Amino acid sequence: MKGVNENQEEEVESQKHSGPPELGKWAEIRCMLKTRLITVDDFPWRLPSPQSHSHHEQELRYVGGVDVSFSKEEPSTACGSLVVLDLHHALSLVYQDYSCITLDVPYVPGFLAFREAPILVHLLEKMKNNDSPLYPQVLMVDGNGLLHPRGFGLASHLGVLANLPTIGIGKNLHHVDGLTQSGVRKLLEAEENRAKDVITLRGSSGFIWGAAMRSTQGSLKPVFVSIGHRVSLDTAIKIVNMTCKFRVPEPIRQADIRSREHLRKHQSGMLEC
Repeated sequence: MKGVNENQEEEVESQKHSGPPELGKWAEIRCMLKTRLITVDDFPWRLPSPQSHSHHEQELRYVGGVDVSFSKEEPSTACGSLVVLDLHHALSLVYQDYSCITLDVPYVPGFLAFREAPILVHLLEKMKNNDSPLYPQVLMVDGNGLLHPRGFGLASHLGVLANLPTIGIGKNLHHVDGLTQSGVRKLLEAEENRAKDVITLRGSSGFIWGAAMRSTQGSLKPVFVSIGHRVSLDTAIKIVNMTCKFRVPEPIRQADIRSREHLRKHQSGMLEC
C-alpha cells in the first residue's frame, strides 16, 4: 500500500516529540497492529444468494454493529454499544449489550481507536466468553478502516485486536491522498455518476481507499465504506447494501440509537452500567 506504510518510521519518531506523552507509544502500537492487517476476504462463511430461498449452514447470518456515544455535558463519560442483527429474519435485532464508563484517555485526532476500541473489545470479549451462538460473523464499525490518514482507523484497529472481519462506515470523509469532501461531491454530481450507487474513492497516488455509497439515487450525502479487516472492499459494499434501510446501514444505525438512549438513561440515574 504505497503512500500508507512508507512513512511509518517517520510517524513514530515525530509523535515521540510532539503532543501528549502517550502518542509515541500509540504510534508504535499502531504500526505493530498494522502489520497484521488483512485486506482480502478471509472468513469461512459465504454471502447469501438473492436467488436462493433456502439458507446454507455456512452462509452469513449475524451482522454486528458497534458505536460509542459521548455525553455532551461530561465528555469523558461514554457508552459503547454492540448489537447483532439477523440477515435471515429481515435484520431483526437478536442481541444488544452496553458498557458505560468514564474515560481517562484524551481525544487526539488520528488516534480515536485508542480511546474507543477498549470499550468495544470488552463488549465483544464478554459475548465470546459467554459462548453466545449469536456472535457476529462480521462487524460494522462506526468509524473508518483504511480510509484514514494513516490507513488504519478504528474499524481496522478493532478488527485486528478482535481477529474479526470488520467494515468501516464513515459518515464524514477523511481528507487523505487528495480526496476531499468537495471533490467527492463533484464526483457524485457528475452526469456519468448520477445513476451510480457506489463511487470508488481513488486517491492522487492511485490507491483505492474505499467507496462513497448512497442509499437513494441522486443523493449527495453518502456514507463512506472502507476495508476494516479480513473483508475486501467489494464484499464490504455487498454487505452494506444488504443491511441498508436508510442512509446508514442498520447495524450502525441501531447501535447509534441504542448507545445514545442507554447513555441518557445512565446519566438520568435510571440504570447502572
